[in-house]
Amino acid sequence: MSTDMFPQASRELNDKRQQLAPAATEAFKAFSKAVFADGALSAKTKELIAVAVAHVTQCPYCIRGHTAGALRQGATEQEIMEAIWVAAEMRAGAAYAHSNLALDAMAQHAARHPSTN
Repeated sequence: MSTDMFPQASRELNDKRQQLAPAATEAFKAFSKAVFADGALSAKTKELIAVAVAHVTQCPYCIRGHTAGALRQGATEQEIMEAIWVAAEMRAGAAYAHSNLALDAMAQHAARHPSTN
């Protein structure tokens, strides 16, 4: 991972974010704390979901942070890897499902331009 593209998270960057938008930063922290608290889903399950989502959104900070969070909540390495495979399948499944859009566009093009088929 290039440090030019993704700077290492640091206390200085965190402090700067807090300084530039203190109310939004505090609101985000409170929201995050509420979201990841035990509820109908355990904190461990929520962290595993976050690991999967982080892989779909491809956020390196989220991948590292939520992998660590899942481990802190008692997730095993095997559980984390399974969550990542679920994310991979869903991402591939979305591409497969969205191929309907391309198939429809091709059909519409063929209907408008019958001589190019």
